Order: sequence, then C-alpha cells, then structure tokens
Amino acid sequence: MRVLAIADRPPRKSIIETVREYEIELICTLGDLTYFDLIELERINDIPKIGVYGNHDSRNYLESLGIINLHLRIFSFKGFVFGGFEGCVRYKEDPAAVMYTQEEAESMLRDFPCVDVFVSHAPPFGINDEPDQLAHQGFKAVREYVHRCKPRYLLHGHTYPEKPVEFLDNTRIIYVYRDQVLTL
Repeated sequence: MRVLAIADRPPRKSIIETVREYEIELICTLGDLTYFDLIELERINDIPKIGVYGNHDSRNYLESLGIINLHLRIFSFKGFVFGGFEGCVRYKEDPAAVMYTQEEAESMLRDFPCVDVFVSHAPPFGINDEPDQLAHQGFKAVREYVHRCKPRYLLHGHTYPEKPVEFLDNTRIIYVYRDQVLTL
C-alpha cells in the first residue's frame, strides 16, 4: 500500500500531484501542521485520510479536511489496522497545547488494542528523541506499547534525529519530516 505521510512542515510540492504521481492509497498526517498546510486535502475525497495532532496544533483542522482523527482510535484499511496517539510530552503548562505527562500517556495507552501501524506525533522514549530535553523526549508509554503489541510499523514526526533509528524490536520505525511516500 502506498502512503503519503506528512509531519511538522508543509509538503514540498502539491499534495494532489504527489497523490497522482505515486498512486497514493492513504494519506497520514502526523501533526504540527495547519489547515492551510493541508488545504488541498479538501479536494481529495476518493482515498482515506487519517492523522493525529501534534503539540503545536490547534485541534481544529482534521475533521474539516476530512481526516479521521486517529488519537486513541482504530482504523482498518486494505488489511492493515491503524491506531494513533497525539501530542508530545508535557513540557510547559498550557491547557490548549496537545501535551501529556508520561503518566497520563501510560494510562491512556494501557489498554489500547494492538495494531499493525501505530501513528504518533512523538516517538517512543529513547528512539529518535532527545531524552534529556523534555520538549523532544519520547513517550515511555509508546515504547511500552511497541514492546507489548509489536506493531509492524510506527510512524512519527516531532523530533529531528541526525541518524534515525529504524527498528525497535521487530517494529519498523519510520521518522517523517515534511512529506514522505511510504510503501507498507
């Protein structure tokens, strides 16, 4: 399955052109984007669109662009089960920000069902993160989820690793910045 994943910055070129050129079957947004970064998605109604919000998001564009909000939800498509988690580790007190403490994330993901593809804004703790910098620390609960459920893939944005880690156990970790065409 061909997937267009978008995270943290606007795509480099037209989303519609990319969908046509690569025969994209699913669009997945990973947060820290705006309505205007993704406005072309209003005109794409023949393929599914899923996503999660990032810590800098307003929490008001997914549904208006026809994107299924995957936070703590399940979506099945072409034999894959997708699930997601939004935001990042809470590094400041701002009730509008999409952030959770490590303990809150653990509570939220404790009973989350196993999926084939886990979509998150922030990475697992210790994987493509900066554990000493709270703003770019990964979620311990996401790491525990990967150990427990062993999804085939985990897609994330949020951080800026120099050499992205590609596996945690047998889960393929896919770091996305801007836009990336993936084959799952």
